[in-house]
Amino acid sequence: MPDFPRFDLTGQVALVTGAARGLGRAISLAIANAGANVALGLRDVNAHGNLTNEIQALGRESLPLQMDMTSLDQITQAVNDTVAHFGRLDILVNNAGIAPENLAENVREKDFDLTLAVNLKGTFFASQAAGRIMIRQKSGCIVNMSSQAGFAALPTESIYCMTKAGISHLTKCLAVEWGKHNIRVNAVAPTFIHTPGTLLALADPEFHADVIERIAALHRIGEPMEVAGAVVFLASPAASLITGHTLLIDGGWTAR
Repeated sequence: MPDFPRFDLTGQVALVTGAARGLGRAISLAIANAGANVALGLRDVNAHGNLTNEIQALGRESLPLQMDMTSLDQITQAVNDTVAHFGRLDILVNNAGIAPENLAENVREKDFDLTLAVNLKGTFFASQAAGRIMIRQKSGCIVNMSSQAGFAALPTESIYCMTKAGISHLTKCLAVEWGKHNIRVNAVAPTFIHTPGTLLALADPEFHADVIERIAALHRIGEPMEVAGAVVFLASPAASLITGHTLLIDGGWTAR
């Protein structure tokens, strides 16, 4: 019999950052549905709503963890607590990110510093902490959250775009460096998705219409589970020969 592709994560342990809502919440549920236990990296450990119960209803274990991505101590502690609780760490999903909007000429230093601290610095040091565990295990998978903004300019989001482009290149660097340890590193790059973070912007009829037009092939806003599906794929054995890649989930935005 041939070895058919396996898209399941049975018996694995994942840590998802920014897990409380939006993409992080959907990714956590999708990973649990695929068979993995999930540690939830949270800026506020008490702000996960019903997510832990929903994961448990899927027959998986969840572990809420305090993990502010601007705190290196909390990042390291969350990774260590995941391993202490579950005995291993197979998957890290670097989902946490922020996107303060402003014209480039008006960007404030504190917004610049915070965006880089969460999006780039947080992603790197979470990867480093997880990578050290995965090197010892001789296996692991990291999925980073880039964006179509790393490939196409979005007005008023120059700093966000810069960080997401940086994440895609960091993905390549870590994939090349850690491949010898059987660690795969990939990224996903979504377009506009219906989440609490995009709710206000997409409520503007003119902006909403412009986004729909620019999503050239499908002409619709994405749903969180459409991103989560790509994350599950990249974390699964079905993607065993994929590393250093950023998968665009943009409905055709960058195909123009």
